[in-house]
Amino acid sequence: MAGSRVRLPAVVGDRYEVYLNGVPQQLGRDFDRIGDELVFRRVLAQEGRLGPIRWLSMLLGIAGTYRKHDTVDVVYEVDGRRTVASLTPSETAGV
Repeated sequence: MAGSRVRLPAVVGDRYEVYLNGVPQQLGRDFDRIGDELVFRRVLAQEGRLGPIRWLSMLLGIAGTYRKHDTVDVVYEVDGRRTVASLTPSETAGV
């Protein structure tokens, strides 16, 4: 089974909310927490680097970039204040 991992900030405790592309995710259904990482049950897409031809076409207004790019946001409290961390997933085989 393939999946993706996201490393949590050190200050995230047991109470937190996880959103994938703005959609709430559920612990045990969409992801698991192992130590200081969230392990998603599917591979999350990252846009990756753009080549020189793509940059030139964007600069000239010919084309844009419409690649899939998943974002993970974690909402948690620090000293009574809600904080949001936008995290970058990494692909992991055999999760």
